Amino acid sequence: MKKILIINGHPNKDSFNFGIAKAYKEGALQSGAEVQEIVIADLDFNPNLQFGYQKRMELEPDLINAWEKIQWADHLVWIHPVWWGGLPAITKGFIDRLFLPGFAFKYRENSVWWDKLLKGKTARIITTVDQPGWYYRLFFGRPSVNQLRKSTLEFCGIQPVKITYVGVIKTSDEKQRQKWLEKIKLLGAKRK
Repeated sequence: MKKILIINGHPNKDSFNFGIAKAYKEGALQSGAEVQEIVIADLDFNPNLQFGYQKRMELEPDLINAWEKIQWADHLVWIHPVWWGGLPAITKGFIDRLFLPGFAFKYRENSVWWDKLLKGKTARIITTVDQPGWYYRLFFGRPSVNQLRKSTLEFCGIQPVKITYVGVIKTSDEKQRQKWLEKIKLLGAKRK
């Protein structure tokens, strides 16, 4: 049985991202997967990595619980909008506070290299955009995806990391949104 963790990085519970998370979860549960969720906006934590890596900040109880879920999961599903080419601030703060040396990776002594501590996990990024996905890739270089996929997840050993673009959100109608939700539900059912 596959253990799936859905991490919702949208701060607004009325957003389409919450519909996406629900559709994925429904598909995954119907396929027999175990599913847990993290709604980052519901967590009580300071998103500012105040001292960088010079001084360790104590993790709040919600972050400790979130880290336990990340360790539990075989497959991480990250859902977030693209804002100004990047992740919402609360999602970036969540990553800054949790994906720490000694947790997600470990620097090697006297080396520029590191050990990847989250090997054996896979991930999917589902991101909503207000332009076609091909346009975001071709003209902007997909900065939010590069940051999350390459500079965070793969850096820590999570592979493969698949990408799903959902959009154009701002011009979509109910019929189009239902099509997207069916596609996302199918991804959940396939546990991908």
